[in-house]
Amino acid sequence: MSQISPSEDIRSVTDLKRNTREILDHLHATGRPVFLTVNGKADSVLLDVHVYEKHLQAGNLARLLAPAELDIESGRTRPVKDFLKELKRAKKIPR
Repeated sequence: MSQISPSEDIRSVTDLKRNTREILDHLHATGRPVFLTVNGKADSVLLDVHVYEKHLQAGNLARLLAPAELDIESGRTRPVKDFLKELKRAKKIPR
């Protein structure tokens, strides 16, 4: 996704109503969000569905990693060798 271009990526809701296909084509071609204004004020953001899915996946991954990051910050860690030995013992995995 390239850098946001205010002259191309900020549009009014009225403009969206009149030029829906053009704005959606631009959105899909650039991968950049389109910011919609109502009475000159920011109101909403349109995103390409694939860009949205990537943001959603990144957010989900961040939520999964958050507890592990807290463990690291709190010093609740151990050497990987110790963990692997324990895992092999628990799962009866031959050396």
